[in-house]
Amino acid sequence: MLQILRAKLHGIHVTGCVLDYHGSITLDPEQCALAGIYPLEFVNIWNKNSGQRISTYVIYGEAGSRCCILNGAAARTCQPDDELIITAVEYVDGAGELYSRKPVVLTFDAANVVRERLQYVVGGEERGEFTFSVAKEPL
Repeated sequence: MLQILRAKLHGIHVTGCVLDYHGSITLDPEQCALAGIYPLEFVNIWNKNSGQRISTYVIYGEAGSRCCILNGAAARTCQPDDELIITAVEYVDGAGELYSRKPVVLTFDAANVVRERLQYVVGGEERGEFTFSVAKEPL
């Protein structure tokens, strides 16, 4: 089994930290749908400001809110306005499956408005090699 990237929120900013909560990260369901991230799915969170890395599960907040709220113990790892990278992963049987996967990557501005929707593309199957490119998709 090979663990690979399935979806990524790149440069989303923390909008809140709520220590007295059961745990998790609260995200805008509209943005999650655009990337393909599901409620209760575990995600990796990397704080670009502090270098802190954690893993927790997603809960959906208010649609259209552009929220990114760290809850419970995760709230101790971030400050409002910190810039994060959030990734969802999947497991595949082998490297040959990389050709058929096209992870969605959303990039954000400082107000958590989606700037770009990208796809990572692995090519080269016809030559038995791996190439990598980034394709921009319309929003």
